[in-house]
Amino acid sequence: MKKSICKIYYTIVLVALATSGIVAQDMGDGTENILETFVNKETPDEKFLFFFDTPNRYRENSAYDWLDNVNKYLINARQSEDSVALKRYLLVQAQIYFDLGDYKRSLAISKELYQDKENLEEPLMSALLNLKDMNFSQLELYDEQIEVRKEKRELGITENTAFYDIYSNLGLHNRAMKEYIEKVKKDIDDKDYYAIAEFNNNIGNYLRLDKSTPTALSKYKEARGFVEVFMNDITKEKTEKNIVEGNILKGKIEGNIGKCYVQLKQYEEAIPFLDSSITRMKEYSKGMFSSEIVENTLEIAECYLFLNNFEKATDYLSSDPRPVNIDNILKKNRLMALYYEKTQDFQNASLYRKIYINIRDSINLNDSEIKKQQLATVMAEELADTRRMLDEQRKDLEESENKNIEKDERINLVFISLIFTLLGFAGLVYAYLKSIKNQRLIAEQKYIIENSLVEKDSLLKEIHHRVKNNLQMVSSLLSLQTKNTRSKAAIVALEEGKSRVKAMALIHQKLYQNDDLSVIEMQGYIESLINSVQSVYKKGGHNINVTIDAEGVELDIDRAIPFGLMLNELVSNSFKYAFPNDEENGNIYIHIRKNVGQDGYFEYSDNGIGLPEDSDEKANASMGIRLMNRLANQLQTTLNNDKSVEGVRFWFNFK
Repeated sequence: MKKSICKIYYTIVLVALATSGIVAQDMGDGTENILETFVNKETPDEKFLFFFDTPNRYRENSAYDWLDNVNKYLINARQSEDSVALKRYLLVQAQIYFDLGDYKRSLAISKELYQDKENLEEPLMSALLNLKDMNFSQLELYDEQIEVRKEKRELGITENTAFYDIYSNLGLHNRAMKEYIEKVKKDIDDKDYYAIAEFNNNIGNYLRLDKSTPTALSKYKEARGFVEVFMNDITKEKTEKNIVEGNILKGKIEGNIGKCYVQLKQYEEAIPFLDSSITRMKEYSKGMFSSEIVENTLEIAECYLFLNNFEKATDYLSSDPRPVNIDNILKKNRLMALYYEKTQDFQNASLYRKIYINIRDSINLNDSEIKKQQLATVMAEELADTRRMLDEQRKDLEESENKNIEKDERINLVFISLIFTLLGFAGLVYAYLKSIKNQRLIAEQKYIIENSLVEKDSLLKEIHHRVKNNLQMVSSLLSLQTKNTRSKAAIVALEEGKSRVKAMALIHQKLYQNDDLSVIEMQGYIESLINSVQSVYKKGGHNINVTIDAEGVELDIDRAIPFGLMLNELVSNSFKYAFPNDEENGNIYIHIRKNVGQDGYFEYSDNGIGLPEDSDEKANASMGIRLMNRLANQLQTTLNNDKSVEGVRFWFNFK
């Protein structure tokens, strides 16, 4: 019985291979050139739809030939100010650059289009957001990718946001697999063999990346069986797009099987699968950049290296396309170093080994912290998405409960009306039981509200903590830029910017450290701010006596941030200019108090050399003075400067 089944299976496979060969030949021998058909379409909309609906569109003409034609249409559209045509041709141009692997240029064009998103029709908006999603994924900009997916959900392009591919890209392959199974498996039809094959292939990817190679190999083999059933199913008519997609999926699966054999060090078994994958994917994704082809090329080169077939290994290592993905770049340099070691060319081996180590160390230096932040963003968005779904379910449940309660009440009213005269006591008992039920519901709602408030406080603290961390990162970036800048004026500007960023970061630090998240205790905040500024201006800083009189004054964040920035400017100016001779009797006085009627009073003074005589003329040119005036405007007041005293004195009243 088993032998008969095997014979039938192999017969089907042989027929499939013959059929796919005939179909491929028919596809390649078509009399109508795809690019010519595109050019002959009458309207920009017809060209746009034809381009995106045509698979393997570069099999006869390269992507650069397409790009030349599209550029001509773009020039004409700009000259004639045809905005409808311009949007469509720009989107086609962005897709071509994506197909060529130039993801940054594709993204730049997509962002240009996105600026006019209010005037984009639904098909264009959908294609644009999908293209941005793919570009952000390739460029590892997962924060922006999450925002795109949120917008797709809000516009109804997708029902729910999913993050399993981002989790996998961040290295959490097991979590990605669990979420993928949970969100995808339930929607797959038992007779949709293509979807089943794709599902098993993706599960195999997560397992292989998680080093569960034997299990991954079994999933890939299942996927291969299903994709062959899909391609051989003569009961369903297939379009050219179906045929191309099926062959590309089969090529990916064969490449993944080969990668598993490489991980298992079974190099001779891996080579046929990798070679078949490269051939199939080149044929059915002709003209498009494919990271799969690059990966499989490097994998087959590794096989030949370990089999000591150096001629074959160099053929694959020197073949195009060049790797774009950083992991592939690392692998190619590692394999080049291994090749030269095996051929005893130790000079070149050392060179490629150094390149590999430099790239790897450079990535490891920044990659860990960036991935942590990206992972935190993804998890926060997933949490928000989960809460949104729970809120919707809770609303549905509450509506259902309300309907049931209303129904129960109607039944009870009818029942009471019938037996009220005979069972009055029963009515009292019912009212008593209902009161207990309502009290229990009130207690439950109170418990939910209290838990929500606690959770809200935790989330607010976490938000302020993350904002503080992000501002600290901005400060660090400014420090790095300072080290790489030779211009003294630029260094001074960067240091001032860094000081202002630190002042804002300190606000958020104080907020998440407080039990009360709504206000800042100004005495402690000003002391911390003075210490921060003193650490920047150490020269003379320890000879200046700073007096702070703000005990008991609390401000909300809308007032605390302008106050912090204004104090940062005033204290920095005092440290820099007020005491040029490093006097030991230097004094700074900061005073904030709350007057009767809820008004506040602020005063800042020092006994330094004071403002220069032409300070009024320079005020308009000074960024610090202009910044303080704008901050005073935010506080709905006017900054006053008392020039009659020694040193400087600024003051104002505020609400």
